[in-house]
Amino acid sequence: MDRNNGMTQAPTNRFPWGKMTLGTAVIAVGFAIGFAINRDDAAEAAPASRMASANANSDPIAALEQRVSDNPDDGEAWAQLGSAHFNGGRFTDAVSAYEKATGALPKAAGLWSALGEARVMASERDPMPAQAAADFAKAASLDAKDPRARYFLAVKKDVDGDHKGAIDDWLALLADTPPGAPWETDLRRTIEQVSKINNTDSSARLAAVKQPAPTLPVAARAIPGPSNADLQAAASIPPSEQRQMAEGMVSRLDARLKDNPKNVDGWIMLIRSRMSLAQPDKASQALKDAVAANPGQAQMLRQQAGILGVK
Repeated sequence: MDRNNGMTQAPTNRFPWGKMTLGTAVIAVGFAIGFAINRDDAAEAAPASRMASANANSDPIAALEQRVSDNPDDGEAWAQLGSAHFNGGRFTDAVSAYEKATGALPKAAGLWSALGEARVMASERDPMPAQAAADFAKAASLDAKDPRARYFLAVKKDVDGDHKGAIDDWLALLADTPPGAPWETDLRRTIEQVSKINNTDSSARLAAVKQPAPTLPVAARAIPGPSNADLQAAASIPPSEQRQMAEGMVSRLDARLKDNPKNVDGWIMLIRSRMSLAQPDKASQALKDAVAANPGQAQMLRQQAGILGVK
């Protein structure tokens, strides 16, 4: 099936866990965590930073390629390179990088499910390549709660004709999804669309799902996307200037945290911003500064930074 035919794609400022063929439908799903800066600390930064993330020049990728060339056993660097290629639509390159990442970090469930998704996206015709299914199964064996693995393993059931089983699994995933999680809306839409295609009604079951209290890590929290005016303003700026603007805004967030170092959520968003701008050294320094200012929150800060790939 041509992936460009009839494709519904999630907006770029949302959570692109890929485009999937489900039975006869093409569904856009949103699971991956997008770049976001806490609006309470840097309200003006989010639009420009997102635009910069999408349009920045190739230097960050070149830096990552140099990093893995210098240290081919650096699993985290391979993972960052895989993510950068995936976000840039270079899915075959993402597969190669994630293969290296999983080789270096074989017990990281999230890397296996990311590899599986990259294989799905790289496939021109097969909506669920056998190797991708194996990657998702590997991720699930390491972490039975990995949401991306659970989602795509249900996709495999749907592709194989077990539509009821797929819907059952997605409903189970929804029951484990905190309200407001980045993928909640798209997961509900997937259930509704696949039910409709197969002439079933899941509305009552959807309404009956009891979700847990919101416990999404700070590092993974979403914020509202930019307004049309924000996007128009950012689009009028050359890509190189967009990145310069984003870096300036993140630097101002850094400065504000120096004045208010007890803002733990702000530190996490700064770390996240540095990683999104391919500045791992600055992200590591932000973590050190955050821990120094908030020693009682050191364990939580390190856990959140780990989610973002910071050592």
